[in-house]
Amino acid sequence: MHENVNLSHTTTMRTSTKILLVLAVATLVPSVFLTKFLIAAIVPTGKGFTFNFTPLAWVGLAFMIVSNIFVGILFFRFLKTQRLSNMLFFSLAPLTLFYAVAMVYIVSVKDMSGTTAQSVRATLNIAKTEASHNELLWAGIVTLVYLVALFVIILFGCRPLSKVEKATEKLGDGRIKNDKFKVGGGKQFQEIENSLNKINYNIKEKENKIRQTNLEAQKFIPKQFFKFLGKSSIEELELGNQVKKTATTLFCDLKSTKNSRSLSLEENFNYINSYLKTVAPLVRKYDGFIDKYLGDGVLSVFGKPQDAIECAHAILRAIDVKNKSQKELPAIDARIAINTGEVIFGIVGDQEHKSPTIISDVVNLASKMEEINLYIGTKLLIAKTSLNELPQNFEFDYRYTGELSLDKFKIPLFESLNYYSKTKKEKLKKLRNKFEAGVRAYNEKKYDEAKALFEVMLHYVPDDQPSFVYFNRADEKLKETA
Repeated sequence: MHENVNLSHTTTMRTSTKILLVLAVATLVPSVFLTKFLIAAIVPTGKGFTFNFTPLAWVGLAFMIVSNIFVGILFFRFLKTQRLSNMLFFSLAPLTLFYAVAMVYIVSVKDMSGTTAQSVRATLNIAKTEASHNELLWAGIVTLVYLVALFVIILFGCRPLSKVEKATEKLGDGRIKNDKFKVGGGKQFQEIENSLNKINYNIKEKENKIRQTNLEAQKFIPKQFFKFLGKSSIEELELGNQVKKTATTLFCDLKSTKNSRSLSLEENFNYINSYLKTVAPLVRKYDGFIDKYLGDGVLSVFGKPQDAIECAHAILRAIDVKNKSQKELPAIDARIAINTGEVIFGIVGDQEHKSPTIISDVVNLASKMEEINLYIGTKLLIAKTSLNELPQNFEFDYRYTGELSLDKFKIPLFESLNYYSKTKKEKLKKLRNKFEAGVRAYNEKKYDEAKALFEVMLHYVPDDQPSFVYFNRADEKLKETA
């Protein structure tokens, strides 16, 4: 469509130029024939000039003015078709020639003879005596006029250069706001304008492709991952890029509370995927990102432990709501483990396939914590490393549930109480000291004391699963040593 517009514009310009050419010739021819009447109307008297215009002289003057206007327009259009160097030459050469002739005449008129020369001297107040130097004054005035005309021609001729300079600066700095650059000037600058607009178009197309690529990439590479690596787009990701930072991992495992083998493979896939679709938006809502989908679970990463804890509570509540909304299907039991520590964010793979991932013992620890969830019947376990990083104004209720032994290290684990109903939560908060005392007694192998403490717990909170597990384990240990 743009090409058609340009072509019609070019055709219009050519037609108008032809019309101007015809008009210029049509007015130039009679002005040439009537020039003698115009010259005859200007009479030198030796003391100046008198003007005796006849009707034919006035007609000749009119034709001369009109023809000069048409010739001037044609000359201007001719200059616009030239390159800058040619345009400056064809515009400055006639001006310089006229200036040279005028200077020679002013300097020589003092010594010329004849009525016309005498009339010119009288008009310009140039005397033949050596003491008079008015010719120098007129030479200075003509020179000044010449310089001003020279400046104006160069200014207007080179004005498009400043626009080209600004356009290239914008292109170089990436500050492109205009859909199209306007340079103006002659043919050469029109070609430059077209080239700049092509570059502008190509840059915008590339930016759009990068933006689209980034949008597509964010489906596989979360924007938070770019943030951790200090990158802004997928094109900046290179194999081997890595950065070490403190982060919080959330390991969520989704297990069916009943046997789901009655479902077909496709039904089972859709069944698990429907729960993953519930979890993923919540992870993003709390400024986290999912690093891996692990079949029936997810490994998520957060910059702040409080975000991970709030996300965990939201996930557990959302899973409960979803379980109640589809009673015809087996319910899902979600168990979550949260841990904080140093994590390496990096790009692994080869040049053909690059993949973002996190590498850390924190991930392995979160996986083992999730197993302890299942072992003692908790829903949400949080490592002490995460609690240590919480801001002072972040409040939530938790209780000590034991330690995870990993090589030579023992990591204290805590269960969040905020997941439970308000009534049960208040009971567990009041009995927190007894529960923690029972856990410590069990760890110290004081099984009779531990059993007694957990028996008290179950008396007040019969459905407290961790207390039930610890009570049975203490009872088994006592029987083994009896």
